Amino acid sequence: AGLARVAGRLGALDARLRRGPEGWRQRLALVEAAALSWVAGDRIVEDRLALWIALRVSSARNDGRALARAGWAFRRLAGGPGPEAGLAEFLGRHDPRSGEASSESLSERAGGWLALMARAGDLHPISRAGMGFHLWALAGLSPTGDRLEAAVTAARIAAGEGQGVIFAPLAMAGAGGLRAGGTASERLARWLDGIESACLAAQRQLDRVEAWARRAEAAMSGLSGRTPARLCKALADWPLVSAPMAEALTGASRAAVQRNLAWMEARGLIAEVTGQGRFRFWRAAP
Repeated sequence: AGLARVAGRLGALDARLRRGPEGWRQRLALVEAAALSWVAGDRIVEDRLALWIALRVSSARNDGRALARAGWAFRRLAGGPGPEAGLAEFLGRHDPRSGEASSESLSERAGGWLALMARAGDLHPISRAGMGFHLWALAGLSPTGDRLEAAVTAARIAAGEGQGVIFAPLAMAGAGGLRAGGTASERLARWLDGIESACLAAQRQLDRVEAWARRAEAAMSGLSGRTPARLCKALADWPLVSAPMAEALTGASRAAVQRNLAWMEARGLIAEVTGQGRFRFWRAAP
């Protein structure tokens, strides 16, 4: 019954994403990648990740590697071939070339994990993904204690044949479903509860974005040109937008972008979040 309920939640999210704009998938992938970075100990928030993905902007802190890892998670959650097409390609890691010194190769370490996943082919993709997540560390497929690759791989497997949703949300409502310990039944119950809560969080995220987009489109319907509609889409797709970022995303001139941002801010559609005179960023106002 628990599995059926979770599969229903994921199916509802899949149907909604199939009907919605492409930007919704990107938005959810960004939120989930940021949440998983906290699970992995990197602590990358959505705003910083959005800026890094769009403009490769990092902060003064030494977070380049953490941003690169979160960026990898975003790209794998946002699209492209899944782990079934090739685990090494999905992870972006390969065995060393012939003659190079190395420890056990990735293909050797992955062999046992892949064999067990193949034997579990009759399981529902959600249950199978949970098993794969908990077996990942035992197979030594990632550095000790690193759960990011395991979670992203499992998220793609759990989505099964979904056409709208290509990953099952795992962490955007908390990381309880990824906690180890206890019996197999206890781990499975936590896994199912975690995905169900994350699916509900994803639906709420889409509710907010959809409501804002309708309000913004109605308010901007009288404006001429392509920039207003493109800027509205950029603000729906990304949690945080700067003028240079909006310029890159819309293809409009800096003057047109700044004029439209000022118009939207004056009407309460967006809010500036830095309080600065320069290097300003806006988000959709609730």
